[in-house]
Amino acid sequence: MIGKLTGILSDKNPPQVMVDCAGVGYEVQVPMGTFYNLPALGEKVSLLTHFVVREDAQILYGFGSAQERAAFRELIKISGVGPRTALSVLSGMSVADLAQAITLQEPGRLTKVPGIGAKTAQRLLLELKGKLGADIGAPLGAASGAQSDILQALLALGYNDKEAALALKALPPDVGVSDGIKLALKALAR
Repeated sequence: MIGKLTGILSDKNPPQVMVDCAGVGYEVQVPMGTFYNLPALGEKVSLLTHFVVREDAQILYGFGSAQERAAFRELIKISGVGPRTALSVLSGMSVADLAQAITLQEPGRLTKVPGIGAKTAQRLLLELKGKLGADIGAPLGAASGAQSDILQALLALGYNDKEAALALKALPPDVGVSDGIKLALKALAR
């Protein structure tokens, strides 16, 4: 319904901001990553938005980038994860960090976010695998398809996330899956 707001930033009170659009002030909930990148009060601001209508409230969520809004929308599709929890996740980590945690299947990074326990972190990793890690905000160092397969093989063999990630870093970027597993196992055996 409301996809974007452009106006004057009239109030900042984390995590809420007010955007004055032609005399109408819109209260918008924003993740902290967006909040820190906002201009000074009285300056022009543009936010992509997601409008949530509940029985008891109508809430507008704002984002500084399309990737952030897309990640929010993927998060709220998950059973048990509402807009407030999704906002908390995006406030606790950047979209690139979230995508990397999903690609590398690292629940420990998600449990550092307030309100995200071990079970919720596992559910997020399971539900978002293939939806968020590869296409939205994946950092340059994120695992390719082969590296992801190598990582999963190492985890299946009983290595922890940190050991597997260190072994992946030592591999050449264009290595195949079978050669990569062999090289990673040799590196881990040392």
